[in-house]
Amino acid sequence: MSKFFTYEERLTLQKNLRDSKSLKSIAAELDKNPTTISREIKKYSSEVATGYPGYPYNACKNRLNCRKKDICGKDCVRKSVPYCKLCKECNEHCRDFVLEVCSARSRPPYVCNGCTAIGRCTLMKTIYDAEHAHTAAHNTISESRSGLCVSEKEIARLNAIISPLVRQGQSVHQIYIEHEDELMCSEKTIYNYIDACLFDVRNIDLPRKVRFRERYKKPEFKVDKGCRIGRSYKEFEHFIEKNPDTPVVQMDSVIGTAGGKCLLTIHFVESSFMLAFLRDANTSQTVIDIFNAMDRILGPELFGKLFPVILTDNGSEFSNPRAIEYREKAPKGFSCHRTNVFYCDAGRPYQKGAIEVNHELVRRILPKGTSFDHLTQKDIFLMMNHINSYKRKKLNNRSPYETFSFYHGEDVLEKLACRQVAAKDIMLKPNLLKK
Repeated sequence: MSKFFTYEERLTLQKNLRDSKSLKSIAAELDKNPTTISREIKKYSSEVATGYPGYPYNACKNRLNCRKKDICGKDCVRKSVPYCKLCKECNEHCRDFVLEVCSARSRPPYVCNGCTAIGRCTLMKTIYDAEHAHTAAHNTISESRSGLCVSEKEIARLNAIISPLVRQGQSVHQIYIEHEDELMCSEKTIYNYIDACLFDVRNIDLPRKVRFRERYKKPEFKVDKGCRIGRSYKEFEHFIEKNPDTPVVQMDSVIGTAGGKCLLTIHFVESSFMLAFLRDANTSQTVIDIFNAMDRILGPELFGKLFPVILTDNGSEFSNPRAIEYREKAPKGFSCHRTNVFYCDAGRPYQKGAIEVNHELVRRILPKGTSFDHLTQKDIFLMMNHINSYKRKKLNNRSPYETFSFYHGEDVLEKLACRQVAAKDIMLKPNLLKK
């Protein structure tokens, strides 16, 4: 009796749910345990906010007898409907909204596939779809069996043992033999971590390996997902909803060549102003060092004003959010907490689309595949001065530099080593950084 479902079995399950069969009878037909069927439904069913022809999604308890009009005022998107309950925006704007949840969704079979009232229901529905379930299950299995998964604390512990000895000229094999009980991982795992640039040493520090040709695709590095608990995109939306006037800062990395220097980019959404910092490696410690340096330069009050919220992606370099959010020592009159870090959903870069769009200007000067190893931070400051002086239509034909200066003043720009470039001198070509 296998716990894994084939696509045909999921199609049979969907059909039986539509026919309102019990979990026990479905389990007997598929030769599986009823608990297995229940878990499959709960895990891979999805919520769908739909109504029925002529009636949009509406989950308010008072929807049947409601006669309210003009809740949205002048911003109404459906002025033709006689009552607001017939508008899909009703639940979001009505102050008297009271959520109604169908109790049938909490009882077996936990889905609405076979409900007789589904054709006239406007509440949130739970639907089991065989195609969606099979795709989601396949992705879950594939992700769980690929890549590296290790915590920041464990990497720091291994790095303290391995990196000093490699710098002394010792091989990984020699280190592993002498420290096998301390390392508590295989020799192959150590090579994988060095490949993923998780240690202070790199492949180039290994005399023999640097001469080897790559024989397989490097494993994807996956960080400890526990760091993202309480920092998801949903939590970010709730935070902004409670603090609507809070300016948002987006953060990302720009990669040069594999294993070489890279950039940390920080984008102030309200002004389209961007900072960029050169890093020797794409590690979390280099990101932490940059924020600690800015905290010292700007001071706690100004830092808190500029960086109240940071939204970033799920890259391994951002896997230690607590070290970014908190300073080691609390300055007089301030707490250790200095910012709030949140993560976009995996595979959804458009959730921080402002910084992704601004990267196009960076790529005009540093095209993809360009090595950053010959660059200095002075070069990066020069590049960003030209980009930030470039006028934007969405800023009412002002430059990000001028807009940021209006919000925060010239003194802040001076502390960040930013300068304005005259319009006639702006260059967004690779020749800008050629010496």
